[in-house]
Amino acid sequence: MGVLSEFESKRLLASHGVVVSRDKLAQSADEAVAAAQEIGGPVALKLCGPSLAHKSERGLVRLGLDGPDAVRFTAEDLLAAATEDDGEVALLVSEMVVGHRELIAGVVLTEQFGAALMLGLGGVLAEAIGEAVFRLLPASQADCQDMIDDLGIPELLGPLRGEPAVDRDALAQTLLGLAEAAGGDGVQAIDVNPLIIRDGQPVAVDALVVVSSP
Repeated sequence: MGVLSEFESKRLLASHGVVVSRDKLAQSADEAVAAAQEIGGPVALKLCGPSLAHKSERGLVRLGLDGPDAVRFTAEDLLAAATEDDGEVALLVSEMVVGHRELIAGVVLTEQFGAALMLGLGGVLAEAIGEAVFRLLPASQADCQDMIDDLGIPELLGPLRGEPAVDRDALAQTLLGLAEAAGGDGVQAIDVNPLIIRDGQPVAVDALVVVSSP
């Protein structure tokens, strides 16, 4: 088994129609500053590599960085935090995606039934409610629409705090893209967390893809 880096994972999902955050890979603090200026606005900065599946637990994710000085200082700090066990690493500069609703989605492997598509509530809501729905693969567009209906919390999918209702067709297309990605390239599992709803549209902000070989 092997794991794709966040950057590689998002590229794979994007090739299957999943909307992902705008990201740029940088090898140095100077490159990170240039990438942040190109993206514009506050950015997130992460240490990125195939061995860094749990970046947040190690403090390797920094959010809301605004201005070249903040980006450069943080980039240097993250690169210094890399260990020999991390292998080859880079800096991932990402746009800040803001929305009041977070979902989680992906493909999980079950012992009894094989691969299944998953959609659930993310963030604080996931801990409070623990709502998630599953469909065995392969999954159709109709299956993906049914998953959204079965999530069971229609209030969160409607207009909320000045944001429009969730675009159900776009969310279904995201799920279908995950299902399609799981059908090839040796993909064993996919974890998209969070999937943030921005202006009604789902955006994959972080992703992890497990493949059959490194």
